[in-house]
Amino acid sequence: MTAPKRKARANGEGTIYQRKDGRWEAAGYVLAADGSRKRVRVYGTTRKNAADKLAERIADSNRGIPVATAASTVDDYLTYWLNGVAIHRLRENTHTRYAACIRLYLKPGLGTKKLARLTARDVRTFLDRLGATCQCCAQGLDVIHERCCAIGACCTKVLSALTVAYVHSVLKSALEHAVREDELPRNVARNVKTVAPRSRRFQPLTAAEARQFLLAARADRLHALYDLALRTGLRRGELLGLCWEDLDLDAGTANIRHSLQRTRTGGLTALPTKTRASERRIALPAECVHSLKSHQERQEEERSGIGAGWRDRGLVFATPTGGPLDPANLTRRFRALLDRAGLRRIRFHDLRHSTATLLLEQGVELVVIKELLGHAHIGVTAGVYAHVRLHLQRQAIDTLNNAFGQPDDPPATAAVR
Repeated sequence: MTAPKRKARANGEGTIYQRKDGRWEAAGYVLAADGSRKRVRVYGTTRKNAADKLAERIADSNRGIPVATAASTVDDYLTYWLNGVAIHRLRENTHTRYAACIRLYLKPGLGTKKLARLTARDVRTFLDRLGATCQCCAQGLDVIHERCCAIGACCTKVLSALTVAYVHSVLKSALEHAVREDELPRNVARNVKTVAPRSRRFQPLTAAEARQFLLAARADRLHALYDLALRTGLRRGELLGLCWEDLDLDAGTANIRHSLQRTRTGGLTALPTKTRASERRIALPAECVHSLKSHQERQEEERSGIGAGWRDRGLVFATPTGGPLDPANLTRRFRALLDRAGLRRIRFHDLRHSTATLLLEQGVELVVIKELLGHAHIGVTAGVYAHVRLHLQRQAIDTLNNAFGQPDDPPATAAVR
């Protein structure tokens, strides 16, 4: 009995066959970056795997998204990756930052090179030049504003090591996708090592400064927010995205599920938390429960005073009319509060660092702090607060030295029985 013939693929679905090396190859025509239609090939370990890859390319092509290939320029491939791939996998604000990075740095620096001919040397040379070139001149801002090099006085405004590392990471992500789609045999950007950027310095509040801050915040309309920020280490967006339904004030717990962010298309929007680990349930200190109950009573008074004008979104921390608080406005209010309290200027995010630092100094275990802050891995917590752990190590060593006694102390003698 002869095996049944495989059903022929319809027009436009391409062709699929098994290679001599055992892999499956699928080929079809898709829209190219120059507007023409080009034949692309994709590979898979199974027939279905190859068919799915080709179907994804054809679907993108049918939506008008050009499919870049190894023969494309880096410019064309980055456009395809940003608009056809990354847009479906990244949060909107992250996608916006990626787009700015590609527009300002990657396309001007590497855009004309053929993707298939891009080498590790090209990437290394580009990154070295990026970190040493005045960006006012590179982006033409000196000519537009008639300053810097345009007037013969270069401001030498170069990118920080942190920004160069970020540009490198975006390029690695794009090229990694090209490898997964079998457009490139390897990711050349991964073979380039950049100078590790210095960690951003933060200035957490000391215990005395924290008490001074909380005392000054008592008279503020958002006292409960500042209290919660300093006692639990919640991120700014997590605080502003908190809803009353997320709180159980009787049990003293809070479910952290959303983060309020300003996006380019949706304005102030409640988005999922930063990572899966950021979605968590935390215990609320008794002081926070008390301040939140007082805040709830004040909010009910505001609601009653406005009546039908109240914009009910269920937010714990809202404007006097019930709408969402703009993160930038909260930062301005926070700075004004620091000034009233007579404290030095710090970032709002440094309240989160203050929480972790003070907990560490009180001897709280790192794993507990990791869960409270919502870090994905304990290594993140350990890395960020390495300087605090060094301080605690020094205290431990001093304690041990005290146990050993002074060098000139006479050795203890055993009691004679």
